[in-house]
Amino acid sequence: MIRVLQVLGGLGIGGAESMVMNYYRNIDRSKIQFDFIIHTNEHQEYYDEVLKLGGKIYSFPKFTGKNIFKVKKNWNIFFKEHPEYKIMHSHVRSYASIYLPIAKKHGVKTIIHSHSTSNGQGISSIVKSILQYSIRHRADYFFGCSQEAGEWLFGRKAVSSDRYFMMKNAIDIKKFEFSKSIRSEYRHLLGINENTNVFIHVGRFHPSKNYPFLINLFNEYHKNHNDSILILVGDGDLKPEIENQIQKLNISDYVILTGSKQNTYDYLQAGDCFLFPSNWEGLPVTVVEAQASGLNCLISDRITQDVNISELVQYISIDNGFNPWLEKMDALNFSRMDVKSEIIKSGFDITEASKWLESFYERLTNA
Repeated sequence: MIRVLQVLGGLGIGGAESMVMNYYRNIDRSKIQFDFIIHTNEHQEYYDEVLKLGGKIYSFPKFTGKNIFKVKKNWNIFFKEHPEYKIMHSHVRSYASIYLPIAKKHGVKTIIHSHSTSNGQGISSIVKSILQYSIRHRADYFFGCSQEAGEWLFGRKAVSSDRYFMMKNAIDIKKFEFSKSIRSEYRHLLGINENTNVFIHVGRFHPSKNYPFLINLFNEYHKNHNDSILILVGDGDLKPEIENQIQKLNISDYVILTGSKQNTYDYLQAGDCFLFPSNWEGLPVTVVEAQASGLNCLISDRITQDVNISELVQYISIDNGFNPWLEKMDALNFSRMDVKSEIIKSGFDITEASKWLESFYERLTNA
């Protein structure tokens, strides 16, 4: 059996974490087993599932800059004590330039995976940009969830090389297929009338998701459509700020915050339209999931065209105010569409995608 080290910030419900878990559930675990290095001591949502699936979890200290020598020592000790690991697949770019050379020194094949197209704003984003530049010279292989995410982190030269691979944020399509009974169940659970127009958003409360815009947009729509609801599925540091915005606009009775949910597919059933006005993204798997549920998707024009896999998707600028969005929302036909075949053709079916990853790991160990 090949044991692959997956390096993540944590095991909470986030984009990279959910993508890794989708592959982990579907890969042939008699051949490939995932173990995890995380940078938190929190017992997060996927922790117990990892253990149940046979994975091991190692908690590492967060890199602060000041603890560079301690961090280097920690990584060196780890690989000395665990020579069984021959492949490391990392999703943490912030200080990858420090630990990648250590892994390679111990004979580990290294993969670095890009999931984004921005470091955000402020001093921390500048520091991250400086630290991550040399990654393109440190790793053995480069993975990206989209062409844009790959070029942003590794540069065009690396992306055009034979060491770069596009790894789709694939999903279990069957879980997201529309079900009238689940829709009724979750609308009842959330206290929503069957005839109410429901907009839904799934994502962590992070600046990339553009929550202030989303809340103000819904507020403008609700002024002319009293019988409308917004569901927000997710959690994160910005949640108190967003809750405060909702209260100030006096729309608390029309915005449902569910918190983080592992069964997002059930909550998508309750919606009529998926709203996703992000400032930046790598490849948001939630947009693929929403399409798998048959939902119309109104998304920011800053999101990669790689998620444009069916006629359910409409791109709208976030630079021209709310009117373009409101016009699309007013014109919506709140009906479901089956686009399963389009998703499979686009390579987002986890069954086939996991087979590809499995064979990739096997080729590395035989190289």
